[in-house]
Amino acid sequence: MKLRHARRVPRADAIESSPEGQVFLNGRFAAVSRAKIPVFDRGFLYGDGLFESVRVHRGRPFLFERHLRRLREGARWLRLDLPFTDGELRRVAAELLRRNHAPESVLRLQVSRGTGSRGYSIEGANSPTTVMSVHPVKSTRGIRLREWRLITSSHRVQAGTATLIKSSNKLLQVLARVEAGKQNADEALLLNASGAIAEAASANVFWIEGGAVITPPVSAGALRGITREFVLELCGELGLGTREETGPADRLLEADGSFLTLSSLGIVEAAALDGAKLRRSPIVRRIWTAYRAALDRASRGAADRPD
Repeated sequence: MKLRHARRVPRADAIESSPEGQVFLNGRFAAVSRAKIPVFDRGFLYGDGLFESVRVHRGRPFLFERHLRRLREGARWLRLDLPFTDGELRRVAAELLRRNHAPESVLRLQVSRGTGSRGYSIEGANSPTTVMSVHPVKSTRGIRLREWRLITSSHRVQAGTATLIKSSNKLLQVLARVEAGKQNADEALLLNASGAIAEAASANVFWIEGGAVITPPVSAGALRGITREFVLELCGELGLGTREETGPADRLLEADGSFLTLSSLGIVEAAALDGAKLRRSPIVRRIWTAYRAALDRASRGAADRPD
């Protein structure tokens, strides 16, 4: 794709470091408090854009190439010209991580269509807004497999092409998390219009039946998650059978175990659903252990896939 509006990446010393942290905005590094976006930006007005959240471990973004690939596929679907090449974004990420001293963090890459004429038409919106930011996370030393309590959200996912991209429009997921918070839960399970499991508000869903690892297909309304994809590959390396199926929320209650996958945390075990305890399977810990090992290898420069 030809990038007609590309902005060059600044030199590493182009802007002095800031004690409050920095972001990358439209070709320049800036202190967080000085980074401004126009009020008529279509990302703000309509959620017209895309984003990726990338786990950073020991200073290295994990599965970054896959995130960039999904970003570009989403941009093509939205007819949005990305203003930076993958190589430029990799260099920006490395410099931004250095400036923010954040070896353990989540790197967020946000692209909106920018400003244009009033209304839904994209005519005249030819200068996308690009933001990259860093959000520190707790040290991974001594980290344990997290456990989340789920509730079933009253909001429903509409299956379709739009669920295949990581769009900026996440109002449904926001409302689902509000429901979870009101019920003292960690996350919300989202069903589709047919009442079948699609995903969670911020994660993909897996469960285990008879030793097989099962996850809903993207056609059910599930996001095509990067960690979801990677975990399916890990299961193959571990000799675990996998299937793409869906069904009612009771599938989790009847399963031998269940877990969630998301880029920021990797793998989280599901401990309860709507107040009912869920069964726990040693397979979940086995997959989590393999994921952690792959994350550590990648931080040393090894390949994404397990040996």
